[in-house]
Amino acid sequence: MSKFKAAVFDWAGTMVDFGSFAPMGVFVKAFEQFGIPVTIDQARGPMGSAKWDHIRAMMDMPEIAAAWEAKYGAAPTDADVDRVYKVFVPMNEEVAADYADLVPGALETVAYLRGRGMKIGSTTGYTRSIMERVLPVAAAQGYSPDNLVCSDDLSEGRPGPLGMYKCFVDLGVYPADAVIKVDDTAPGIAEGRAAGCVTVGLALSGNFVGKTPEELAECSEAELNTFREGAARVLREAGADYMIDTVADLPALIERLERG
Repeated sequence: MSKFKAAVFDWAGTMVDFGSFAPMGVFVKAFEQFGIPVTIDQARGPMGSAKWDHIRAMMDMPEIAAAWEAKYGAAPTDADVDRVYKVFVPMNEEVAADYADLVPGALETVAYLRGRGMKIGSTTGYTRSIMERVLPVAAAQGYSPDNLVCSDDLSEGRPGPLGMYKCFVDLGVYPADAVIKVDDTAPGIAEGRAAGCVTVGLALSGNFVGKTPEELAECSEAELNTFREGAARVLREAGADYMIDTVADLPALIERLERG
């Protein structure tokens, strides 16, 4: 039996949607509805947060805040965030399932974990309504975790620990250091860290690199190392104990930790 009782995975950029593409264009289009131009890089910045918080963080960016004030005559308020959020969510619901292909190696990793008697949990910055579109697509490919905690399920989302606490209860697992949290975003890693879990950051499959497997295959080793270093810098600052390229590398890490 493993000393680890569960692994809790993020969704986009971790188990599905290699490169975390689904929300990016939607953020751009949602702001366009209000006459505010935003870039993909700006949209990627707060990735992993609950989507309302993500929009708030974007609106707090100096360039976006200035553009909003120039157009509407005042700095963006929480009520303005509500307006953009109301446009964003149905847009993301429409596209999320189109980007729900499993990350290569995800199923094999789940099989390995279950073979060790571990539970499979999940948390996400997506709302429940968005995940209702993603779940059946993932299940059709063979991935059905033992629980799901969405950004709007609890009174507080990432980077706080409540989502992880809900996982402990749902899965019936404890103590916290017997649970591994795997994520490609800083808020998701911080969520695991705040709950006292072992945290594993993903360097290549997620939001920081934002490339498909095919695009990564064309990169040199030097380019890949640059991507790894950039992701590690941010995720370690958020509290990542370990870094791997993708979830396909998790079994090898667990074997190493078990021997240690």
